[in-house]
Order: sequence, then structure tokens, then C-alpha cells
Amino acid sequence: MKEIAKILLDIEAVTLQPEEPFTWASGIKAPIYCDNRLLLSYPKERHYVLTQMANIIKEKFPEVEYIMGTATAGIPHGAILAEQLELPMGYVRSKAKGHGKGRRIEGVIQKGAKTVVIEDLFSTGGSSIEAAKTVEEEGFQVLGILSIFTYDLEKAKENFHQAGFEHYSLTNFPELVSVAVEEGKISKDSVDSLEIWRKNPSDESWIK
Repeated sequence: MKEIAKILLDIEAVTLQPEEPFTWASGIKAPIYCDNRLLLSYPKERHYVLTQMANIIKEKFPEVEYIMGTATAGIPHGAILAEQLELPMGYVRSKAKGHGKGRRIEGVIQKGAKTVVIEDLFSTGGSSIEAAKTVEEEGFQVLGILSIFTYDLEKAKENFHQAGFEHYSLTNFPELVSVAVEEGKISKDSVDSLEIWRKNPSDESWIK
């Protein structure tokens, strides 16, 4: 959805800097940085984006019985969606707690509950897939995974295909780039280099 891409750009939840690349935690040089947690600070935009997520859930997963957020960025979005949809909600940790009951999932375990996992964004899809598998191991039935944004990397497509999880995002990298060009946030000359990065993030030939 172009409207979602515009919102993310306008509130600077997503920033494009092809001339001054960001360095991700993995060490990869990237022309983009995404922090959808900023959406929480903008009530009007937050309501619009989360309503669109709720609509996708109603359309694609009408039988949903449980919302599961991913720690940490997916937790607040999952909580808001659960409230909108009047559904129970829990969240899944990236690793088990080192104390107490050592749980990876917080919330009531409902064996067999048809569940949608909520993420803020997809990069390679690895952490999202791991979270969904953890949810399944606890006895839930995962219907799919939903995020606000995806970098639309080829690696993510391969990973989701292999894992077999249905997945959706409100907007994606190509759509975001298109809106950024329309709004004059980046030049048309940057588009080709941005696409080189998207197809192969480890290829640094796009950096000028």
C-alpha cells in the first residue's frame, strides 16, 4: 500500500540514505534503516496502519483465534491488534528467559489455537520463521505471519517458501522507493543502485 509507505517515510520510521549507507548489526551496508516502533508515537498514523493490519487478518485469516507478537518490536503492534480484534494475545521471545519458568512464550498457552504472528518488519525472514516455529512447538496452529514492512529480499522469499509459512506485509521496499522518488526524498538516479542492493545486500557495488 502506497499510503503505508508514505506514512513510514513521513514519520521517518523508514529512512533512505543511498549516499550515506547505514551499517546493520550484521555488518551489511544498507541504504535503508527501518524502526517501526516510531509509529507508536503518532496516534493518527498508528491507528491507520494497525487498522489496515486488522483488515488483512480479517481477509486472509478469518478463522484467527489468537494474536502472537514477537519480542520486542512486534509486541505493541500485536497488543493493539488483539484489542481491535477482541482476541487473546501473547508474545514470543527470541530466546528463553534465564530465570523463573524459562519460558519463550508469554501468555496463556492455548493448544490448537489458530494464531497469526505479528512482526514489525521482514528482512531475511529468519527470526520471524523461528518465532513461528516456536509458537507451533507450544501447540498453537500458525495461520501466517504479518508485518508492516518488508525489505522484499530474495533471501526472505526463499526462507518463507522453504518454511511453508504464509506471510504478508502492508508495504515493501520497491513501493517505498517509488513513493520516495515521487516525493523528492531521493533522486531517480538512485533507483537502480537501490535495486542492486535489494537483490543482493552483500553486493556493495551500489555504494558510490
